[in-house]
Amino acid sequence: MQIHYHNYYSHKLGKHMEYKVYGHRGKPVLVFPTSNGRFYQYEDSGMIRALSRYIEEGKIQIWTVDGIDEETYFSDSRDKLQRIRRHEDYFAYITEEIIPSILPVSRENNGGDEQQLIVTGCSMGAFHAANLFFRHPWHIDTVVALSGVYSTDYFFGEDKPTEIYLNSPLDYLRNNHDVFYLDRFRKAELIFCCGAGAYEEPMLDDTRKLQELLSARGIPAWFDYWGTDCAHDWEWWQRQIVYFFDSLLSA
Repeated sequence: MQIHYHNYYSHKLGKHMEYKVYGHRGKPVLVFPTSNGRFYQYEDSGMIRALSRYIEEGKIQIWTVDGIDEETYFSDSRDKLQRIRRHEDYFAYITEEIIPSILPVSRENNGGDEQQLIVTGCSMGAFHAANLFFRHPWHIDTVVALSGVYSTDYFFGEDKPTEIYLNSPLDYLRNNHDVFYLDRFRKAELIFCCGAGAYEEPMLDDTRKLQELLSARGIPAWFDYWGTDCAHDWEWWQRQIVYFFDSLLSA
């Protein structure tokens, strides 16, 4: 398996950021880490190994990026507006630096074919993946979100100034009537999964709320609920990611 490490200065964040790329060709997959996680977490937690067959066969190529949750959603040294504004810097880093760097590489590696992204993550990574797609659906046609929350209530409480509201999918999706966005949402492959076991309670509640919301808006999505033995842990996310990628890549 080809693996490449990258470290470069982000002008949007004002610091060096790292990421890794796994594979030589295939549909590009952008992976967000869990809360306070790093770019190497996906590999260290067995997810690259779980997907290795697809990577080595050239069906997917994976980009695992760094997060800055310790400066944003989980910071204990900034007020909530400072935290969400720093998140907006991170959002700009992803949309204006990372995605534009992925697309030409993926196009070259796939014989000139334009590729749309799969975005995915577990726990906090699922939140980031879903929030990215619903705010910025350009260049993305698939979301695989495992055990995520989809409201900022979990981080900031119910009071939502504009910057926070615009990062809370369960809130802003209710009021998004833009035909362009709704068309993109309805054409995408949207997969949301959550277990009913240990430490999954807040995620399970938000996943059910998101299902109700998307259904009411006429947005098709696959919601899959696993049993009470399915905990908020990598062992289960490894099983889930293979299960869903089996379906996506055999279509």
